[in-house]
Amino acid sequence: MRENLQHPIFQIIRDLADKEQVECYVVGGYVRDCIMKRSFKNDVDLVVIGSGIDFASKLGELLHAKVAVYKSFGTAMLVHDGINLEFVGARKESYRSNSRKPIVEDGTLEDDQNRRDFTINAMAYCLNADRFGELVDPFGGVEDIQNRIIRTPLDPDITFSDDPLRMMRAIRFATQLNFKIDVKAVQAIAENAERIKIISKERITDELNKIVMATKPSVGFRYLFDTGLLKIIFPAMYNLYGVDIIDGRGHKDNFYHTLEVLDNVAAMSDDLWLRWAAIMHDIAKPATKRYDKRVGWTFHGHEDRGARMVPKLFAELKLPLHDKMKFVQKLVQLHLRPIVLVQDIVTDSAVRRLLYEAGDDIDALMLLCHADVTTKNEFKKKKYRNNFELVKQKLKDVEERDKIRNWQPPVSGEDIMALFGIGSGRTVGIIKNAMREAILEGEIPNSREEALSFILKQGKQLGLSPKTNTVL
Repeated sequence: MRENLQHPIFQIIRDLADKEQVECYVVGGYVRDCIMKRSFKNDVDLVVIGSGIDFASKLGELLHAKVAVYKSFGTAMLVHDGINLEFVGARKESYRSNSRKPIVEDGTLEDDQNRRDFTINAMAYCLNADRFGELVDPFGGVEDIQNRIIRTPLDPDITFSDDPLRMMRAIRFATQLNFKIDVKAVQAIAENAERIKIISKERITDELNKIVMATKPSVGFRYLFDTGLLKIIFPAMYNLYGVDIIDGRGHKDNFYHTLEVLDNVAAMSDDLWLRWAAIMHDIAKPATKRYDKRVGWTFHGHEDRGARMVPKLFAELKLPLHDKMKFVQKLVQLHLRPIVLVQDIVTDSAVRRLLYEAGDDIDALMLLCHADVTTKNEFKKKKYRNNFELVKQKLKDVEERDKIRNWQPPVSGEDIMALFGIGSGRTVGIIKNAMREAILEGEIPNSREEALSFILKQGKQLGLSPKTNTVL
């Protein structure tokens, strides 16, 4: 395993460890990723049999590097040559039922490996000269990597009860690495699901975002659903599940449809917030579901209701409430609009309105709508997607001609007040709205000259006359 320790920093640590007569090991994700031949992420965790803080301080002096000490956690960190090195003393842990914060005592390497979350994270490379590069793998982590399985070093029931966040981490690793979770571990997650409530929303959502950003996020959401975690941490998404049947007529399962849309978006974009838009796009379908004997199941207005739900859901999940939330809200609000354009004859005015409302997010919206086509009928799927290409071309043509994306009125409210010598009020709004509608409907070009001419006519209809000395 010496080839995984070629960076000079490992030789420097080796020499210092031997000089100080302490054992030192690389542990955790770096070892796992080396064995899996995954790219190095510049974070290296190290365990010292003794004081990790003392060892890091001496290494910092040797390297002339600043050492950040976190006494309450018993850890110390320094950066060398772009590598983040975090040191901790070997320890053993015990837990109380109402907290995931452990009671920590000094321990051996074996104690430290016992407390690790998963076997694939419990492996260690020795850095001492006489055993340099030796792999210490007491729980069969290498074999689990080969078998693509997530297992806990000790009893999974105890592991997840002690630190319930590990349930989210198990699902996150399975999703990121495309591994399966051991059957006993899945059962233990289901049995301990309620204990996730002692974990902060921020920590849960941090893991959830990592699942959302995986190559195939549906893997994680299926585990969350099957173990009962989703019902606790994100009930609005859980409520999408299920099919009602009346008079022999059912509807698609909106939970599994959402997962399919999410995977489709993930295959085309790494944008976290576009992926959240996929998760939220049908979130209001349970609240708007109705049965009509003539047409079957309907979800009228689910896009409007869903857009109104987004801020509350973001707040509950401790997701950002600024422009990222507004982006998701806009896409949820508009996600049916391109589909309507696909189904009908595409008019320029409909395209202008969509460009006006979507602005710079039009490309993201079109990608979401493309992903939303999940029919198993290949003829329908091909037809819809071919029509989407026609709509995209129409959007491009209209934008090049009319410049509607992120539209700003060619004549402002201040211009209107100056033109007619009036103050702000309802009349100005009426004229501005009429001008906007005329431009979007294609009645007048999107130009200042044409807009001024239109406004003069509107003012005349309202009994207004331009001030003779006004120059605009």
